[in-house]
Amino acid sequence: MKKLLGLAASFLVVFLSSPALAQSCGGDFAAWKEVVRSEAAAANVGAAGLAALDGAAIEEKVLQMDRAQHVFAQTFIEFSDRMISAYRLKQGAANLKKYQEIFARADAKFGVQPPVIAAFWALETDFGAVQGDFNTLNALVTLAHDCRRPDLFRPQIVPLLTLIDRGELPADVKGAWAGEIGQTQMLPSDILKLGQDGDGDGHVDVRKDVADVILTAAAKIQSKGWKRDEPWIEEVRVPDEMPWEETGRTNKLPLSQWAQWGITRADGGALLDNGLKAGLVLPMGRKGPAFLSYDNYDVFLEWNQSATYTLTAANLAARLAGEPAFDKRNPEPGLGIDDMKVLQQKLQALGYDVGKVDGILGVNTREAIRSEQKRLGMPIDGWATAELLSAI
Repeated sequence: MKKLLGLAASFLVVFLSSPALAQSCGGDFAAWKEVVRSEAAAANVGAAGLAALDGAAIEEKVLQMDRAQHVFAQTFIEFSDRMISAYRLKQGAANLKKYQEIFARADAKFGVQPPVIAAFWALETDFGAVQGDFNTLNALVTLAHDCRRPDLFRPQIVPLLTLIDRGELPADVKGAWAGEIGQTQMLPSDILKLGQDGDGDGHVDVRKDVADVILTAAAKIQSKGWKRDEPWIEEVRVPDEMPWEETGRTNKLPLSQWAQWGITRADGGALLDNGLKAGLVLPMGRKGPAFLSYDNYDVFLEWNQSATYTLTAANLAARLAGEPAFDKRNPEPGLGIDDMKVLQQKLQALGYDVGKVDGILGVNTREAIRSEQKRLGMPIDGWATAELLSAI
């Protein structure tokens, strides 16, 4: 295993630092694959790994999945209601008890609280029950050859071939449509770099071995910047009026400042100053749910770039840690997917970078909305409403 990880580190440094390789895409598939084969051979991938690449093929279903991620167009309340299910809460509590010793080892080694690991385990695969049935190598070559987001997927091919070549994964390993593998849906490069042999059998098996799954997930979370024993979110109440321009995940302020502006704990009690700074996240505007977000919350966003998924995962972790369900309050109605696309087009026309016009209220769109709300003299909460669309 040490030899495997050492080889992983050496070729990942070289391979991932080459933008030209990461960005090449399209053209004749056979010729493209031959270039990848040369890269793999140069990274010391042997016969078994190269043979797996020779048999890799484009899968149209993968491309369809990549272009149909409308689930993230749901509001935070809609998405979290569906994802934080009674089953996941019950099974999460049971697994935290059943694997208490393994979680304790992960916490001691990496400083990641057990409910956080359990939340990702639940959301990604329902604790290993649904790991995906896409051929992982086919998925990665499909998405890397496609020119929509090759920089995300091309760097994963050689790590996967290395794992196959070393016998750590079968050539026909199955997983999610975007190339993630195992019970917490890890990308090949993360498995290669961060994989933990939790049971001491000399192998890292993130598909079947719970000890490996939990410790490897903890290693990944720590690698994203997790701060030992610190909180991630805290539900709060916000007043009817406050300096809304100060809100937002990245604008972290002392809790004493938030308290001065009238923010309280969810139960109405005074905020307890823990010496940390936090941002104020308003996923559905100033009249909807409200959360203080600490530095560790940003790690959730590193795991998955969807703001809706991120906040849902953070809330599930809080529920597994014993917190009650959040107060939905009474948010203003948001925009449907078609109106959201219109808003994004208008924001683009005004010079904002909102990314793809997809009807999803992502991070870039929220920031553009905040800028327009400020320009228009509206409360700055990043929430897309019919009033805002009309005003623009």
